[in-house]
Amino acid sequence: MLSRDELREHLVHTRIAGDVATPRENNLDHFSSLANGDGYYALGLTFEQPWSYRDILALMAKSAGVVADPGHRWGQDTIDPDLTIDALDAMAERIAAVLSRPSPRILFATGHPTGLLAVHLPLAALCVERGARLLTPGEGWTYAGSGFGRPRRIRYLQDIAMLDDRGGFVHTHDSAPMRHMLHELDGDLPDLVIADHGWAGAAGEAGAPTVAFADCNDPGLFLGEAEGKIEVVVPLDDNVLPRYYTPLTERLVTEVSRAL
Repeated sequence: MLSRDELREHLVHTRIAGDVATPRENNLDHFSSLANGDGYYALGLTFEQPWSYRDILALMAKSAGVVADPGHRWGQDTIDPDLTIDALDAMAERIAAVLSRPSPRILFATGHPTGLLAVHLPLAALCVERGARLLTPGEGWTYAGSGFGRPRRIRYLQDIAMLDDRGGFVHTHDSAPMRHMLHELDGDLPDLVIADHGWAGAAGEAGAPTVAFADCNDPGLFLGEAEGKIEVVVPLDDNVLPRYYTPLTERLVTEVSRAL
């Protein structure tokens, strides 16, 4: 496993953190849309307090490390790699606490099959090795969601839920699949949900213990963390080359094992 300094250097070099690919104007557009009540950016969550644009920007600077200056409106934006590492370690502690129980029930899901699946697969394998039962509710459930013309369905790869579109896993922010999965569990919530995008938001909204990964243009999950609906959110670019996530995943898996 890389040292903290080495991991920080790797995160910046691969742009998982540091100067990330998401442009500043995209981040601010999403912050503004969420402040104006656009449910798409809430990722399945509802919020107890009103969040203004300035409030969201301040929170994202604190929790993800975006540039705090509201006058910075175009060009480069950032994720603080130390915040990424701190959140990884906090996530590891939370996962280890759940795995310390007898036969915990854990649910994995990702809306980023071309990126974050590379993180979920080794983590899921560790959970099984440590005695967890991975849940697979809703497999094959088909629905016509917003923003796409043909039905999509829930499909699992090594017990990680994703959306399938004619045989290919697809990117999604949608929260409807997780809502259906939890409905199928009939109130018997998982001991932990490990997810991203709307999968994580819907789980946190339902009261399931949830840890999540989120990019700096997905403020909804960070608001959910601030209001206590999501336990940990790891800020990172969620769609770099899958192999770039290997050192990050190694730290997460190692820290989980160390805490058990």
